[in-house]
Amino acid sequence: MIRNNINTLPSKIATINFTKDICIALFPSVGVSKKSNIPDKKIKKQLARLLKPLEDRLKHDRKKLTGLFIKSLPRVREKLISDASFILKNDPAATCLDEVIMTYPGFYAILIYRIANVLYRYDVPLIPRIMTEYSHSVTGIDIHPGATIGDEFFIDHGTGIVIGETSIIGNMVKIYQGVTIGALSVGKDKVYKKRHPTIEDKVIIYAGSTILGGETTIGHDSIIGGNVWLTSSVPPFSLVQHKSKVTIRKRKYALNV
Repeated sequence: MIRNNINTLPSKIATINFTKDICIALFPSVGVSKKSNIPDKKIKKQLARLLKPLEDRLKHDRKKLTGLFIKSLPRVREKLISDASFILKNDPAATCLDEVIMTYPGFYAILIYRIANVLYRYDVPLIPRIMTEYSHSVTGIDIHPGATIGDEFFIDHGTGIVIGETSIIGNMVKIYQGVTIGALSVGKDKVYKKRHPTIEDKVIIYAGSTILGGETTIGHDSIIGGNVWLTSSVPPFSLVQHKSKVTIRKRKYALNV
């Protein structure tokens, strides 16, 4: 049901501020040598305020939900440190973990996704989507909060990446800029169906590739080259490449510039 009464909606600005505060709480200073100092009372108060207009749409008690969310944050932080470490291990441009955490838009998008995904799994409406759309606006990376993403996830450069709601991504997957993991069609009749691909463990997807369809599975340990278009599954250990012809001819005259 579409609701037009603004009083039944959480504040978008407050949701964005909440998102920023959690990010700071999880990583309060440069690096990860110090334990996070999550201000339980502040985060609980912010979340409770955001949930209040949605109370009649929640599947869990508001107080219980805020408690469950806070308890989940240490585990979320562990997963994020694993993500950052995987990025550092695989990106020759990364000099230290601090650099990944503080400067990489790919990591920031993963950070917000993992927080929003917790709320999404508790069936919280609107708020997870506001969080990931904020991330989309500042990183150019669009990850639906409902996507399932395993450990040690690596997004490099990132701009233009789209990961759909029912996507399933395994462990140690690397994705480069301009990749779409999307649906073959967007018909409303498919709202409760798996519309997006499954990417198994240790897959690399290079820039500009598009992988579509809920029945499409990319087998583990595969490499998808740049600008590939896939709508069907490939087996494990596959190398998928797009071939294009580039013609080079010698010019007779210098440019008149």
